[in-house]
Amino acid sequence: AVNDEDQGLIHWFTHNHVAANFVMAMILLLGFMTWGKLKKEIFPETSIDAIMISVPYPNATPEEVEKGIIVPIEETIQDIEGIDRIRSTADQGIGNVQVNVENGFNTRNVMDDIKTRVDAIQNLAEEAEEPLLTELLIKAQVMSIAVSAETDERTLREIAEQVRTGLLTYKGGEISVTQASLAGVRDYEISIEVSEDTLRQFGLSFDDVAAAVRKSSLDLPGGSVRTSGGEVLIRAESRRYSAEEFSRITVVTREDGSRVTLDQIATIRDEFEEDPIETRFNGESAILINVFRVGNEDTVKIANTVKKYVYAVAPQNMPDGVTLDIWKDDSRYLSGRLSLLAKNGIFGLLLVTLVLALFLRPSLAVLVSIGIPVSFAGAIMLMPYTEISINMISLFAFILVLGIVVDDAIVVGENVYSRIRRGEHPRLAAPRGTREVGIVVTFGVLTTAMAFTPMLGLSGVSGKIWPNIPLIVIPTLLFSLIQSKLILPSHLALLKPLSEQKEPGPIIRFQHIFSRGLEKFIERFYRPFLRVGLKNRYLVLTTFVMLFAVTVMTVRSGWIRFQFFPDVETDVVIAKLKLSQGVSFDKTAVAIDRLEEKAFEMNDHFPKIDGEPFIKHMLTSIGTQPFIEGIQGLGGAPRDTNIGEVTIEMQSASKRDFTAKEVVSKWRELVGEIPGAVELTFSAEAAAGGNALDIELVGENLEDLEAATEDLKSALTAFTGVIDISDSNIEGKRELKLEILPSA
Repeated sequence: AVNDEDQGLIHWFTHNHVAANFVMAMILLLGFMTWGKLKKEIFPETSIDAIMISVPYPNATPEEVEKGIIVPIEETIQDIEGIDRIRSTADQGIGNVQVNVENGFNTRNVMDDIKTRVDAIQNLAEEAEEPLLTELLIKAQVMSIAVSAETDERTLREIAEQVRTGLLTYKGGEISVTQASLAGVRDYEISIEVSEDTLRQFGLSFDDVAAAVRKSSLDLPGGSVRTSGGEVLIRAESRRYSAEEFSRITVVTREDGSRVTLDQIATIRDEFEEDPIETRFNGESAILINVFRVGNEDTVKIANTVKKYVYAVAPQNMPDGVTLDIWKDDSRYLSGRLSLLAKNGIFGLLLVTLVLALFLRPSLAVLVSIGIPVSFAGAIMLMPYTEISINMISLFAFILVLGIVVDDAIVVGENVYSRIRRGEHPRLAAPRGTREVGIVVTFGVLTTAMAFTPMLGLSGVSGKIWPNIPLIVIPTLLFSLIQSKLILPSHLALLKPLSEQKEPGPIIRFQHIFSRGLEKFIERFYRPFLRVGLKNRYLVLTTFVMLFAVTVMTVRSGWIRFQFFPDVETDVVIAKLKLSQGVSFDKTAVAIDRLEEKAFEMNDHFPKIDGEPFIKHMLTSIGTQPFIEGIQGLGGAPRDTNIGEVTIEMQSASKRDFTAKEVVSKWRELVGEIPGAVELTFSAEAAAGGNALDIELVGENLEDLEAATEDLKSALTAFTGVIDISDSNIEGKRELKLEILPSA
């Protein structure tokens, strides 16, 4: 009769070693091949299920924006199916409406419905510009290139565009860069200024001049003409691109045939946008080139290509005095996490092998350790199907599961080894020992996997990011189960029986010392202690319940504090400044210069690192605040004459013996109070970006809200440790209100 224990899939694999090795080899090969094709990014690229509606309303006050832009849009779209929440902001000269989409609805479809409704609005403010609808996405920026030189703005921009073009056409790196854009610079603008006196002198109106410019600067298709020689296209090309070309536009032709050109009646300037922006890098005028990853491009390879171009290729074509530097290189975080995974994987493999070799058999230890690469390869093989990329979150999941991935293989290997020691042949001990602990091992893996499944049910933005963890951990554990159930028994069946083993050598004798010591510990201490526990079940249960209660109380009492993200040391600190609306650019520049000066002064208060100042780079921005992280920056960097920021990149935290918080405190102390500052915040970039606490006040009366806000701010200042208190209600620009007299 055939024993039931000698049947089944496990028994079949133990007697078909080629099949087991083939399965293992295929998993390893497919995992290795898939790794090279996976998208490698710093953070999972995802939509946050939100839509932004922006409507410029030049020179309008926030109150006018609210009445002429915000209210009509809110009333029009409020009943669209799929909208979860509407949040609007009325600012000087622009209105923004952010629409959050409900779970289960397609963001693009909701966006199309909103666009249809918004385009049909008839009561928008007459002077408002066309509404712009955008889906908010977390962009995949890799790094920035700072192009700095002491020269004029036009020359610096031309150099930056040369660097950008060179980078996009560079083919000598690991991968080509496909997307890069300029930042911290104004757009080109041709301004045409006409005085009222000149218009009267020539008998013209402003509309006459505008119409002449509009009609004379365009390209028009004129159809085609069929001739005996073939079809000829007709097209008029008259679009103007420079001040000189605009100056030759004819505004009016007199009866005598003389012409009045635009340069005779107007001042034409070929410059930049009116609102100024100034960017300095390490104290020199600069322009940033932001480099992005697109599609399935590899972040690390893009970073290596950019660095090679910046440090080896571009300097050969740069004029004297031009400096290129890498700024905000986020790829180093991904590279560091990859290195950590590789290092932990190697150390984990070695430790598992070493520990098992000391207490079991060296050959058995090696066979069990094979489970680590096989399980990881299996999870990697499935990543394209679960739509998971190589990113900071998924790499964290690999590091997390590394410590539990071979627990099942250890149980199976130890049980089989115990049967072999009792004299059973490995070919019989392997399937029987595996089957003996099969249920325990299976449920052990499944319960661990189930612990991660709640993350799959998250909604909103979290529901698109945190599933990266269970979709890595669960497949890894399942492949670990396959390896321990099918592949490992096949390998264990090839071990030599105790009767065929040779006289133990020095390594085996050394190993016996540890294995016998463990056995003595089990017999003398663990087994008696276990007997006591089994005889006093209720005492054991009561003890663990009390321990659980003590654990809960330590958390509820605040002895163990709660925070959403742990404090992570960072290399970047930022100071953001906002003055009153309407403050001139020059006054803002004075305040930002003070922040920059005190930042440089901190080099005298903190020790040098390897002979260099602790401040590695400094980016100073006036008229904009480009350093905005995460969801806060999805709408783009704000621009206005009353804002600015200074961002410091310090030497690596591993080299410093002081923290970023100490730097922030010292910087705040040196700067002191800035006259006219509506908002001045100092912060350190970290995983828990954003404010420590946000309080939202809701009401229908703006005056009551303003009063409540001031009362709340006054109350908060009484709490020790509360700093950088600010609110979002900023006074608008000063204005003169004109009223027409009855006699007029």
